[in-house]
Amino acid sequence: MPLQNRVTPFGDIVAVPQRGFLMGNRGIIHDPATRSLLKRRWTTRAWIICVCQFKGVRREVMARRSWTELFFFDEATALAAGHRPCFYCQRQRARAFQAAWAEGNGTVPLPAPTIDLVLHGERLDAKGGKRRHFIEGSVTDLPDGTMVAEGDNAYLIKSGKMYLWSWEGYASSKYPTVNVTLLTPPSTVRALSAGYAPFMHPSITP
Repeated sequence: MPLQNRVTPFGDIVAVPQRGFLMGNRGIIHDPATRSLLKRRWTTRAWIICVCQFKGVRREVMARRSWTELFFFDEATALAAGHRPCFYCQRQRARAFQAAWAEGNGTVPLPAPTIDLVLHGERLDAKGGKRRHFIEGSVTDLPDGTMVAEGDNAYLIKSGKMYLWSWEGYASSKYPTVNVTLLTPPSTVRALSAGYAPFMHPSITP
């Protein structure tokens, strides 16, 4: 049985066989005795994206009272859920995100906790669920790597095309047209507009 530690673009943590290409965490949100999630879905504002392999360290997933290992289909999915690159295991990419985030949001480069505070306000609604944002302008103007939603479906934008997200891979799709909302936090979208290029699953067609 797969563990409940796979994150969707909606920020939900589910149990599916597919693990994805990246790891991350939101603090300690599991019981190591049962390797199951607690009621809380975060214990820190630092929702980070990590690599699955770093300096040869191998962790036994959800097996100790340490941060809860979460897995993401790709970086675009993790960004949509409200995470950002880790400054420990992904320092180069974290700095690139920090610089693009500053440029896109019209600030000087800010420390990670300040970025986390902004992202925390953008990723959660008043009830603690995934916050969906109004799209200013046209969906076609959003930068590559942005994810939007129509109902329960999530879509990725890449090279002017739209791709339906699933755990099986992205599938080319028509643009959604009804009640389309923004999943990727607006400040992260501005970082994408400023040039940050997230890793996207290889099922994306050229």
